[in-house]
Amino acid sequence: MIKNWLKNIGPGPLVAAAFIGPGTVTMCTLAGVQFGYALLWAMSLSVIATIVLQEMSSRLGIITQKGLAQTIRAEIKSPVIKGLAVFLILSAIVVGNTAYEAGNISGGVLGLEAVFGKQTIDVGLFSFNIFSVLIGLLAFILLYIGNYKVIERVLVALVILMSLAFFITAILTKPNFLEVLKGAFVPTYPQESIFTIIGLIGTTVVPYNLFLHASLVKEKWHDKGDLKYARKDTVVAVILGGLVSMSVIVSSAAIQTQDINNAADLAKGLEPLFGAFSKYFLAMGLFAAGITSAITAPLAAAYVACGCLGWTSHLKSTRFRSIWMFILVFGIVSSSLGIKSIEIIKFAQVANGILLPVVAGFLIWVMNRTSVLGVYKNSSRQNILGLAILAITVFLGLKSILKVFEVF
Repeated sequence: MIKNWLKNIGPGPLVAAAFIGPGTVTMCTLAGVQFGYALLWAMSLSVIATIVLQEMSSRLGIITQKGLAQTIRAEIKSPVIKGLAVFLILSAIVVGNTAYEAGNISGGVLGLEAVFGKQTIDVGLFSFNIFSVLIGLLAFILLYIGNYKVIERVLVALVILMSLAFFITAILTKPNFLEVLKGAFVPTYPQESIFTIIGLIGTTVVPYNLFLHASLVKEKWHDKGDLKYARKDTVVAVILGGLVSMSVIVSSAAIQTQDINNAADLAKGLEPLFGAFSKYFLAMGLFAAGITSAITAPLAAAYVACGCLGWTSHLKSTRFRSIWMFILVFGIVSSSLGIKSIEIIKFAQVANGILLPVVAGFLIWVMNRTSVLGVYKNSSRQNILGLAILAITVFLGLKSILKVFEVF
């Protein structure tokens, strides 16, 4: 039975690994510290939205055996709209993932530093963080091997490690389970919580995951009969990912002080309350979250760029490798030197704010095209859910853009 289950694990855990990065951990930490269990419902909503959109993405990949970027490029007939769509997608995903890669690697470094302390080496005028280089090197080796099964197995192992680490940390805080359930299913809006709610949903419903999932399922499955495995894989993995995020919120809610700014502070804050073990569990989780996102972000960008530009998206092709190499090397250098690319990240946030409803809209449009999916196109129920989520993403997109420009 276990062997059967392992055999049918697909890209779902990779999608979960992609959305639970250091940014998500930090956002969940701040939500727990500032609002306790009150915003757990935002994660429940995020999980439902992610399952609906990711299921569409995986169905598209299996039926068409093409990525989402390839399909959008092929289905849009107007040269102007096609050019605009390709520009938006490339800007948000490739530039955005380049900007965020340093944060992914830095998140993994924080986990290691919580246990081993800071380790640097001086080379001329520069001081390099050894852990940044090691994490980047590990990601480079896995991606360069270019074997989907190897990448999948490593990431599944890291997701399991991350899940156990955060679950155990949450249990150590001895939460009130009735209050946790209430927070997860009864929406409340504490004062000044709107941007945190937007952040929690925005870090879970991720545009690049829709491209990544459609591209990865065709590496794993090639037959229409595999749709049932893909659905189960998506549902289980996304729920697991949501529970991991909730565990971080629950853990951080136990901290009495407001002087917590990131997950590294959370690790230090938990130690006097629950002993050194909680620090080690949290450190392992943060390391796993950082390295999984450091692998999936360049991978997603390479799939998107190749799909948009009409290049082959084979894992071992030169163009495919050159894209993820550039993003990974940029992340390693930025993280090891401590560079904060604020303006690039701001641009990425704006682009992602615009892109999420655009991609969700394109996805729903494509999923209703009989010429693309035949009898496997969206049902009425799937369309209603999809359009409701689209409305939420439009709202979030506008809010995230306004937030970046500090309108509110």
